[in-house]
Amino acid sequence: MMKKTVFVASLLMAITLLSPITYAKQPPSTPTQSNITYYTLAPDITTNYVTTSNRLGYIRLQVDLMITDNSQLINIEHHAPLIRDTIISIISQQSEQQIKSLAGREKIRQLSKQKINQLLLTETGHPAVNELLFTKYLYQ
Repeated sequence: MMKKTVFVASLLMAITLLSPITYAKQPPSTPTQSNITYYTLAPDITTNYVTTSNRLGYIRLQVDLMITDNSQLINIEHHAPLIRDTIISIISQQSEQQIKSLAGREKIRQLSKQKINQLLLTETGHPAVNELLFTKYLYQ
């Protein structure tokens, strides 16, 4: 009887060790995102744009900059006034249709990211912004 119990226990252990669940592929490890930093331009950017009826409309933006090189954060903080000015300059050149459409918003976002990186490259030698996000986008 003892041999039978040991045999059954050994058999169950072997089945468990050889089961496909045991050797199921582990999910790939996600890359560490600890080096990603978001810098929020504060306060929000509020500026005007010209509407089709030649009246002034206004837009309020909250802008977050995604930076993957934490050593560039000090450069972003130092040049925040220039970054704000660049975004305001881009917005003031846009039509009401561009401001109010999703495609226009995306164009403004991409253009802002490109111009900011050109500015940072000139000033610091590094295009530090990996992504620019409008986390608040209100217009009237």
